Amino acid sequence: MNKDSTLLEYLMGFLTEHRKELFFQIIENRTRHLTVILEDIYQPQNASAVLRTCDCFGIQDIHIIENRNEYQVNPKVALGASKWLNLYKYKKEKDNTLACIQHLKKQGYQIIATTPHKNDITVNELPVEEKTALVFGQELRGLSNNAMALSDGFVKIPMYGFTESFNISVSAAITLKVLTDKLRNGRIPWHLTEKEKKDILLQWTRKSIKQVELIEKKFLETVNKK
Repeated sequence: MNKDSTLLEYLMGFLTEHRKELFFQIIENRTRHLTVILEDIYQPQNASAVLRTCDCFGIQDIHIIENRNEYQVNPKVALGASKWLNLYKYKKEKDNTLACIQHLKKQGYQIIATTPHKNDITVNELPVEEKTALVFGQELRGLSNNAMALSDGFVKIPMYGFTESFNISVSAAITLKVLTDKLRNGRIPWHLTEKEKKDILLQWTRKSIKQVELIEKKFLETVNKK
C-alpha cells in the first residue's frame, strides 16, 4: 500500500460511516469520459447552475476559460457542488480558449461545440465512444469563432418554439442527461480508474475534515519515522 492509500485509509477514520458509504457510492458513478468546457461565461448564476448539473450527472472535471470574464462560484446556486468537482481555470495565456482545447485534445478528447451550425447533429445522434469535451458559450454571443474553429464537431438540441436558444444551464442539463444515459446504458468504459478514484476520494475526505492539514501533518511525520 502506497503512502496516499495509507493516508486515505487513515483520514477516512475521521468520517462518519454514512459519509464514507456515500463517498464510495458516488465515486462509482463519477466519470471523466465526458467533461465540460465553459467559455467566458459572464453570468455566474448560470455557470454555477452548470456546476450543480455536472455534479448531479457524475461529471468530475469542469474546464473554465476566462478570456474576458472572470468566473466566481455563486454558492447560493451551486449549493456546494464545486466542493466535489475538479475545476480547471484557463486565464494566464493570450488565448485561453486555444490553451484549454489543446490541453484536452492532448488527453484524447474530441471537442464538441454545443451550438447550431451547418454541419451539426442533434445531441441524441452524437457518438460518445471517444472521450468527449462539450463546449458551452455565452448566453448572448455564444461561442467564440476560435472555439468553433477548434471544435471537432457540433451538436444542437432540437427546439420547436419561437425562442432561439435555451439558457446555458438548461442546455447543459439536457445535453448531459442524454449523453450520460448513453454511457450508462452502453458498453463504453466510462468509469474512473482505481487510481483516479483514490485521488478523488482523498480530495473529498480532506474537504470533509476540520483542521485536516494539522491531522495530516502529524500522520505523515509518524509514517516517515517508521
